Amino acid sequence: MISVILNVYKRPYTLETQIKAVLSTGLVLAKDIHVWVNTPEGSESYETIKLKQQNLIDNSDVNFYQCSYNTKFWGRFTIPLLCTTPYIAMFDDDVVCGKDWLQNCVNTINEENAILGGSGIIVHSKAYRPNTVVGWNGLKSTSKTEVDLVGHAWFFKQETAKVMWMEKPPSWDNGEDMFFSYAAQKYMGLKTYVPAHNPNDEDTWSNTLKGSDQWGYDNNAHSLTQSNHIGLRNNIISQLIDKDWKTVKNVRK
Repeated sequence: MISVILNVYKRPYTLETQIKAVLSTGLVLAKDIHVWVNTPEGSESYETIKLKQQNLIDNSDVNFYQCSYNTKFWGRFTIPLLCTTPYIAMFDDDVVCGKDWLQNCVNTINEENAILGGSGIIVHSKAYRPNTVVGWNGLKSTSKTEVDLVGHAWFFKQETAKVMWMEKPPSWDNGEDMFFSYAAQKYMGLKTYVPAHNPNDEDTWSNTLKGSDQWGYDNNAHSLTQSNHIGLRNNIISQLIDKDWKTVKNVRK
């Protein structure tokens, strides 16, 4: 029913927890878990990572893809093109979904075909910041919320995967989240939503890590270690709006 794409770069230690969380949803089979492994110099080797994870389950059905070149945020988006399940779920390496997150997504996408995600952004101008954050790390709601882009966790129909490759993005260094929502809107007329994150039901959340347990604020966080991170994202937002990306607040200048 659902293929899950996980990504390994500098946080191989998070993969075990992520796989266990995905399997606990009851909607994913091991054979439908796909792990994209970038193996930078100085990291654990591909074979070591693969062997460790195969010990987590009763068989070795989890699929591993080795890439010796750092494709940054983009390489993993090629895997959905090969999947045969109706739905695709993708997670950054710093989130652990609640046991009911995937069912939450299925229910939401059955109401309206869209790009779904765990952390949504509504931009206020032709720049990434200031913005409004919706989802596990922002405003929470008992119903879905329309946003401009989503990240950390995606959910979409398999047939939507192709839009990621229908034109060249503004940058290969960042902005996959912005570009995916832009391209889905342009080529398929799809909106982007954050499904309900009920404050009283964390099992339905896209990420259940809190406080010091959060991996996204460690020394491997791209947003914290790259000095040009926000500047580049500002530029990408501006370029996509100039290409007629229609934002929630209808930003045009």
